[in-house]
Amino acid sequence: MVAFSPLAFITAVAALASTAFAAPTRTSNQMTPRQNGPVGATHSIVVGRAGQLVFDPENVVAEIGDTIEWHFTPRNHSVVQSNFANPCVPAGPNAFFSGFVPTMSGQNGQVFQIKIYDKNPIWYYCSQTNGNHCQMGMAGVINQNFDSNDFTLRKYKENAGRTSVSQSPPAIYGGLLIPNPNPLSGFKKN
Repeated sequence: MVAFSPLAFITAVAALASTAFAAPTRTSNQMTPRQNGPVGATHSIVVGRAGQLVFDPENVVAEIGDTIEWHFTPRNHSVVQSNFANPCVPAGPNAFFSGFVPTMSGQNGQVFQIKIYDKNPIWYYCSQTNGNHCQMGMAGVINQNFDSNDFTLRKYKENAGRTSVSQSPPAIYGGLLIPNPNPLSGFKKN
């Protein structure tokens, strides 16, 4: 039988205990709902800058994992996903829609965000019919194919000008309408 001194026994127990507590824990490959993909840059787009019927910038190049964030300024604007073939019309039942975001002055306290999951072009417009915003050129694109002369933002806007009435989905969908995380976002509030 091996004899241990009380000090050696206590030291051995402490060493074993610290090893047990430092052992690796099992992890999972599952992501929480807020981690839907890679984390990337945030691209801010101003909706209606200086009272004009524009998205600024209107053409954004984004990477997979990036976030697009629309900041609303005065008037009553929206952001609706479309497709090139049918401007001013939602791109089906899964099209993103910010809802209308009325803003009296400055910048609205809420922004609309979407996450980029692929490099396909995403066409969008403002569906406000008072003033025919889409038909007047209030449209934009994310990840336009610059190798094509047929599918350009200029041509999308030309086609939009030939439509009669913009359509809006029935409810906010496909993105997040959240409190503005950066109220100045590169431009003055007033």
